[in-house]
Amino acid sequence: MIQYSKIILFLRGVYDMKEFLKYFLGQGETEEFSAFSFAHFAPIILMVGVILLIYFFRDKIRNFKYEKHLRGLLAAALIFSEMSYYWRLIAVPSLEPNPVDHLPITVCGWAVIMCSFLAVNKNQTLFDISYFWLFSGTIFALITPTVITYTGPTRFRFYQFWLEHTLGYITVFYMIFVHKMRPTVKSAVKSYVALGGLTAIALWANRLIGPGANYLFMARPEDTPSVLDILPPNFALRFCVMLAVITLLYFLAYLPWLIKDKKAGAVKNHPTNAGRIRRDPD
Repeated sequence: MIQYSKIILFLRGVYDMKEFLKYFLGQGETEEFSAFSFAHFAPIILMVGVILLIYFFRDKIRNFKYEKHLRGLLAAALIFSEMSYYWRLIAVPSLEPNPVDHLPITVCGWAVIMCSFLAVNKNQTLFDISYFWLFSGTIFALITPTVITYTGPTRFRFYQFWLEHTLGYITVFYMIFVHKMRPTVKSAVKSYVALGGLTAIALWANRLIGPGANYLFMARPEDTPSVLDILPPNFALRFCVMLAVITLLYFLAYLPWLIKDKKAGAVKNHPTNAGRIRRDPD
């Protein structure tokens, strides 16, 4: 005998789950996220905590039998954080996804992709580009995450955003602490050239698509308040200011390594070391 009550309960559960997913994957009509709130700082604090754990346990992680698998999991999480952004747009028609508005011409998106491959193959070039892109581009998203203004902690987009924008830093510091990778001046030049190439593509896309396109935020200020609002609306001035700021951030990103190298050179060339006479044992 068919138990109609159980069927009704099952169908009600399916309906409730559908409504939950519609809400969870969607976005609000009013602001749900505020910059410089607990919801803003909590993911960043968590990211810093993970990086510190990697630093303190770097030797154990390096010698861990399945360390390669850890990097594989990190790469998978990076890919999921990037691809789930597009999966969400496809799954929720109410978001009105427009392919023209979501072309893969973003510093953050490419940094995530490169970090995923970096985690797997420990490629120096990928490390070089990712390191400087994170500290000169993605850093703005951490300061003012305006794209999640209408998706607070009760929405999927909130968690996808923070995974996407924090896992890159975790990957880079993992490579620094565990595998002793580091940037050089050549790394900065290489990364700068790559960024110039992406900028050229963004400029071409903005011009080709016309009004509405704002890749790399070079066409106009964002729709919601952000740190980029201080940039002038004039394209030429906007481009020059962005170039100067990016160049400064590149320098600041390399500054700790420059100081470290100078200190190492000073110790090496110190009279007590440089002038030491080697004595053969009797």
